[in-house]
This record gives sequence, C-alpha cells and structure tokens, in this order.
Amino acid sequence: MGFLHRHRNLTPYLLLAPGLLYLGFFFVVPLGFLAYQSLESGNFDIGYAFTWAWGNYWDAIRNYSGHFVRSLEYAGIATILALAFGYPLAYWIAFRGGRWKNLLLLFIVAPFFVTYLIRTLAWETILADQGPVVSVLRNVGILGHDGRLLATSTAVVAGITYNFFPFMALPLYVSLEQIDGRLIEAAQDLYASKWKAFLRITLPLSLPGVVAGTLLTFIPAAGDFINAQLLGSPQNHMIGNVIQSKFLELTDYPAAASMSFVLMAAILLMVALYARAVGTEKLTG
Repeated sequence: MGFLHRHRNLTPYLLLAPGLLYLGFFFVVPLGFLAYQSLESGNFDIGYAFTWAWGNYWDAIRNYSGHFVRSLEYAGIATILALAFGYPLAYWIAFRGGRWKNLLLLFIVAPFFVTYLIRTLAWETILADQGPVVSVLRNVGILGHDGRLLATSTAVVAGITYNFFPFMALPLYVSLEQIDGRLIEAAQDLYASKWKAFLRITLPLSLPGVVAGTLLTFIPAAGDFINAQLLGSPQNHMIGNVIQSKFLELTDYPAAASMSFVLMAAILLMVALYARAVGTEKLTG
C-alpha cells in the first residue's frame, strides 16, 4: 500500500496490466504469427519459408473475391433483418414489458445456453425439405412442389440472423431502457404525435444501441462459416468456409492467413466508413 501511495501515477497502469498481458499473449502474438505466415511460401510437404510473399494477398483477392463479397452481403442482410426484428422487440420489452422484462430478456438469451453448432443443426431440421416450414410454404404456394429452403442463400441468411440476433436485441434494449419516459411525455404534452415523439426523441436517443448492435452483429457474421456449411450449398459458401478449408483440410497456411487479413481489412474499412457516416459521438454515447 505504501508503494501505491507513493506512486499514485502508476496505479492506472497496474490495473491495466493484467488485461494488457492477456490481450498481448492471446491476441497480439497470434495475430503477429498469422501475419508472418501470410508472407510465407511453400507447402505442407516441403515446408514453408518466409519470403515476403505479398502475392498471397493478391491471389486471395483475385481467386476468392466472390466469397468475400458474398460474406459481406450475407452479413449485411442478416444485420438489417436483425435490426428490423430486434428494434420493435426491444422497444416493446423496454416500454411495455413491465414486471415481465427479465423473463422476456431471458427468452432472448436462452439460445446461448445451447452450443452454436446445435442451434444451427436445429435450423437444418426446421428447414428440411420434409419439415413443417417448407410444407406450409408449399401449401400456400410460396414454394413450388419441388421448392426448398435448405441449401439456399435464404437458409444461410436466416441462420446467421437467428444465431446473432441477441447481439442486436440486447444493446437495443439497454439503450431504450435508459430513456427517461418523461421526455416522451413532455413531447406529447407539446402536441407531438406518438410517431413524431418517437422520431424526435426515442429514435435519436437509442442510436448508440443501434450502432453497437449493428457492429456486434455484422463483424462476427462476416466471418461465420458454420451456417453456410450446414444450411447452404457450395454455391453459398462464405470466405470463412474457404479459410477453414485452407487451414484444416488443404493445410495451405499462407493462403488461409492472407485471406484472414484481407477479411479483417475489409471489415475494418466498412466499420470505419460506418462510424464516419453515423458520427463518432454515436459510438461513444
């Protein structure tokens, strides 16, 4: 205690040290090794050598540009759908949930008590050709007699939306729940309609939750490969499927590492553009 009292300026750094050591060992070091691998050449049989092989990045973009675009497209659509479904749900729980709020929030996070793989396999059963969803859609004429949902982009996007939905709904709820109801009442007392009060009061004050939710949903969704593997076909594979195959099946480590960095760069660029569009104050609100 005497040392801390004499060196008060060191206290914040001592408190940060465990977290920084953890991030350094489990994030910075593996990321550095991945960057090193991305610049290697060779193969698993003869071994790999560090040769500053920047061509690995160009090959990744040239050969798998369709997978990169598809990954960002699926993640973007899933994020929009999660926002479209999550905002009304979070709004209703925050302002109409009453004493049932905690139970309703438990229903949102309950799927997290089941492993990600099992949840996706459940969707594979739900969307199966002989499953209830396809049967109903065929009966009402939305799908043809031989129409199917499984092994389509619709199934992949649906699976991604479902699996990452809590990442959208929970930040939205937190943001909406913190809004002072008296502000909405004051707007209505000043002859604002409920819709206008929502647009002028509720929506702007909930934007930090919207920003947090969209980022928490889009970023992991762009790198997902389980949903495309189980719910889609090879034509629906995302870049995560290619990286997984290169690492674990083809043992082409330099190609897999370079594709990982290209994906990270693409996501960071889109996040930076998004942050600039919505304003940094929304991110820190």
